[in-house]
Amino acid sequence: MKTIFTLNNQKKSNSFKKMANFTQRLINSNPKKKMQLFSVSTLVDIVRIPPNLFGTGLKKAAESILKSKYESMINAELGYIIMVIDAKVETMGKMIPGDGGTFHRVEFQALTFYPKLQEIVQGELVDITDFGAFVRIGPTDALLHLSQVMDDYLKSDVASGIILANQSGRTLKVNSTIRARITAVSLGKAASMGKIGITCRQPFLGADEWIEEEIKKLDGETVDDESNTNEDSKKIKVEE
Repeated sequence: MKTIFTLNNQKKSNSFKKMANFTQRLINSNPKKKMQLFSVSTLVDIVRIPPNLFGTGLKKAAESILKSKYESMINAELGYIIMVIDAKVETMGKMIPGDGGTFHRVEFQALTFYPKLQEIVQGELVDITDFGAFVRIGPTDALLHLSQVMDDYLKSDVASGIILANQSGRTLKVNSTIRARITAVSLGKAASMGKIGITCRQPFLGADEWIEEEIKKLDGETVDDESNTNEDSKKIKVEE
């Protein structure tokens, strides 16, 4: 029975070690520590060029109108539209009786950000409140509630801009970089920025230094488990 128990512990340690190695590779492969959560979408629209812009270039006028219309917009399918990158304007436009402007079909690209449930995100802590913290992820801020930081008694010091854990002594400060999982998404409409909830109460989530500590601690436990396995094997052989 002792040998079976040791093997189970070894398998458990190996599985956690694989998870730790994967997380470490993710950190090492991302020197800027920013997750690539953005995408470029191709959109089509009809743009009205007013008479006062006839003197400017067609492409420049169309891009200016597209930027004022789409940038900072929230779309149910695309998420947050951050900026218009490029536009291809059909030179042959149309005119409507009674309207001095010209209408042109435009195909353009837009940089978008769409937060998805269970997505792992990297962000910067920008504000501390009595009930938690706000973390900047892409073009918006996500709420990290105190209950979702860690399994510990936490104290939020708004004046000092810090969240302190009573037992572990770990802290979160403004400008801290953290890794979290998205647990709630509610996209706003028009001028509303919507609401995003995140959590750090899972393995290998939280501040960067917490993750590094967990990986180092796990490596130490794995070594101990392997040494214990060897000792148990020797004892069994002696008894036999």
